[in-house]
Amino acid sequence: MPSRSHRTTLATVAASAGLSVATVSKVLNGRSDVAPATRSRVQSLLVEHGYIPRLSHRNQAAGSATVEVWVDGKLSAYATEIIKGAIEAGDESEVAVVVTHLKSGNDTSWVRDLVTAGRRAMITLACEPTAAHLAALSLAQLPVVVVDPMNPPVTPMTSVGSTNFAGGLSATQHLLALGHRRIAYLGGPADAASNQARMQGYRAAMETAGVPVPPEYVRTAGFCYPDGVGEAIALLDLPSPPTAVFAVSDECAIAAMQVARNRGLRIPEDLSVVGFDDTEIATMTSPQLTTVRQPLREMGMVALRTALRLASGEKIESHHIELATELVIRESSLAA
Repeated sequence: MPSRSHRTTLATVAASAGLSVATVSKVLNGRSDVAPATRSRVQSLLVEHGYIPRLSHRNQAAGSATVEVWVDGKLSAYATEIIKGAIEAGDESEVAVVVTHLKSGNDTSWVRDLVTAGRRAMITLACEPTAAHLAALSLAQLPVVVVDPMNPPVTPMTSVGSTNFAGGLSATQHLLALGHRRIAYLGGPADAASNQARMQGYRAAMETAGVPVPPEYVRTAGFCYPDGVGEAIALLDLPSPPTAVFAVSDECAIAAMQVARNRGLRIPEDLSVVGFDDTEIATMTSPQLTTVRQPLREMGMVALRTALRLASGEKIESHHIELATELVIRESSLAA
């Protein structure tokens, strides 16, 4: 984190513009009584100097406080459930929740806009804030909570997740108990922390049962439906295809089911499938999906409440909070 002693002040910006601090403050706060040319010049200098205001008591007034949620990519069923939880917790605290896309690049002028708009804190969902993001947010004294961090953090930060290893273990043990031995893992991004934990749970269950895992049975791609389609095709093209698939997400599991159906296979008679997440789509498919339930809505609620605690200066008990997963057995898994 950069030193707070190097912080650019309003006086610095005002001096470089040849204006009073009061005029620069008016621009910063969106006042209308500033000439357009002056406003443009001040805004350019604010960006040039990298000015980032601290969160003021005015910004923190309960009636105008908001928490910003960053997402990366499309709003999947998984992300939507977490956001619902954050909104519910926000309603309880009379705090609004704003959802936007992760900012790219090293330009940190957006932090100034967040503070001016009254943001109390940031939540990132399945995406990683960069070092530049974290430094700018630290200067602005805006706390960050990461939900389901994609990679192990390189700097200390607060995060909320679930027991991914235990979930992967229970999913695989379920398939083993049904008599399956040719069990494949249809995984997410190779370097994603949640994918790694679920895969290790899968491997631990297989090793404990004394069942070897052929290298071609472990696939890594992504968490979304199209990723699952490609990897499921590769698995079912094998000379000795699996009789069961444990997928890293519900979307990938449903993709595997569709690929199997396209080949004339029956679910679960010819191929058992277990997913991960327990989003709404798990009960919308036929047969309904056996899956590992992540408490997604609760994760969003915990993230929002934790962010507000940090914004209020409270000390939290742990910088990483894990909520328990649970295997939900439905119709897509059957004895071998």
